[in-house]
Amino acid sequence: MAWRYAGDQMKRWREAAGISRQALADEAGYGYDAIKGMERGVRKAQAHVLRIADEMSGAQGKLAAAVEFLRPEPFPSYSHDFMHAESDAVALCCYETQFVPGLLQTTGYVRALLAAHCPPLDDETIEERIKGRLERQALLSRQTKAFSFVMEEAALRRQVGDIDSWRDQLLRLVETGRPRHVNIQVLPTDRGVHAGLRGPFTLLKTPDHEYLAYEEGQEMGVLYSQPEKVGNFIQRHEMILRQALNPDESARFISKLAEEL
Repeated sequence: MAWRYAGDQMKRWREAAGISRQALADEAGYGYDAIKGMERGVRKAQAHVLRIADEMSGAQGKLAAAVEFLRPEPFPSYSHDFMHAESDAVALCCYETQFVPGLLQTTGYVRALLAAHCPPLDDETIEERIKGRLERQALLSRQTKAFSFVMEEAALRRQVGDIDSWRDQLLRLVETGRPRHVNIQVLPTDRGVHAGLRGPFTLLKTPDHEYLAYEEGQEMGVLYSQPEKVGNFIQRHEMILRQALNPDESARFISKLAEEL
């Protein structure tokens, strides 16, 4: 809706000032079809275009003001409830199968993941999401908040980014797991069939000592509060912990992977 509204306003101001679409395109350095797409709301009106349109049409800042409302969200909309709950939680238990968890990712790792996003993300969205993910990691500094991360060995075998970035990511895991309130564990592939094969999830313990469970797919995220559903995730997590390497063994395992690069 924000795209449509900003584009419609740009069109209305342009037409009221008697400026052709082609004239705006030429002045802004965009093609005619690109400006048409922005005005229809099927493309996001770019900040540069809005400022040029503002100047040309005499909008006196009214179009340029839309830039602030068109900034990309740092997180997908479906994850907002989880982000709020994560911030308030007194304990977080994360199980991941394919990736290093977001709270543990380096800048290089995040950038490589977002660069591979399909459909492709624009540069502004990538930068905003990198910023949001790194700022979120400030949670790890809360020493009264307990963190438990279990990663499948496969997530640590898949190189993301160039080799230097990947080595930095592995070493970051070892370093981040040193504080007493952060546990990082590896679930080796040779453990075979286990309770986590159905996919990743996160458990949150609220300040009221209740539990929430979150699971995320490619285009959706669901935060569960129903005791029966949450209980199932708690049971799976307990089974996963039994088969994972302990934190010290996991640190040695990850360090060895970094040395082999």
